[in-house]
Amino acid sequence: MSARHVAAGGAAAVATPVGAGRVVVVGSANVDLVVPVPRHPAGGETVLGGTLERHPGGKGANQAVAAARAGGADTSFVGALGSDESGELLHASLAGAGVRTDLIARVAEPTGTALISVDPGGENTIIVAPGANSHVTVGTEQAARIAEADVVLAQLEIPLEAILAASAARREGTLLVLNAAPSRELPEEVWTAVDVLVVNEHEAADLAGRGDGAEPADLAHALLARVPAVVVTLGGAGSLVAERDGEPVHVPAFPVEPVDTTGAGDTFCGVLAAALAGGATLADAARLAAAAGALATTAPGAQESVPTATAVADLARHR
Repeated sequence: MSARHVAAGGAAAVATPVGAGRVVVVGSANVDLVVPVPRHPAGGETVLGGTLERHPGGKGANQAVAAARAGGADTSFVGALGSDESGELLHASLAGAGVRTDLIARVAEPTGTALISVDPGGENTIIVAPGANSHVTVGTEQAARIAEADVVLAQLEIPLEAILAASAARREGTLLVLNAAPSRELPEEVWTAVDVLVVNEHEAADLAGRGDGAEPADLAHALLARVPAVVVTLGGAGSLVAERDGEPVHVPAFPVEPVDTTGAGDTFCGVLAAALAGGATLADAARLAAAAGALATTAPGAQESVPTATAVADLARHR
């Protein structure tokens, strides 16, 4: 697959509307068990937290909700849920956001679960028990929907075989956007399938074989040897967009007062995919995604905090 149509973008304000494209998200769905803590515990330490809350989450499901609600794209989700209460919670959340849920498999495993602690600054730590996510597959019906998509978005909380099957089902010109999280060793077949790689600094350093502290531009340059385009997210410092045929572009973050950063990166990825599906350049898509990700930090929860497309466009226009 070629990424030639991911056009390089300049420093102009976001002008490309989203919503015209079709996105298929192949990924995970988890119920998030969230506890506020005064600080994250050190190894072997116990910290008393606040009230336990239960939210729909999972990188794939979060990104699908973001692509539909905040990005305005025609969005389908390919994933697996257990036949349990958590599965019903996630199915209802996806459908309520306008995501097409007819391709979700129900399996004889518990729905995936994420254990999340959130400190007063909104920073979180996450442990995931995959459960049903280990059984995500791409069958005939899923492949047919993928063949109609403009962008396929995947993460690494599901089997790599599902990602490769989704890649093989694409038509010519369909982008595969991989959010390589959580970071893991990738076989060459995955590297060659990716059109746009989205990683944070830690994931970028891991995949590039560098230590933490390396310059984002150096990490992006190293990763461009493997993929045509890279977006390195930098938290409060924004993101760096790099493509083989252009100069790197720094996309600044939108200043907000964060409440909970859970799901903010997923919101960024979902809106990035939706904007690309609608014809935006990669740099412009990252600007719109930055606005969406910023708004997602201003409310608790993952899917509940995903903003509307109108709110995202309004913030982006005020850059």
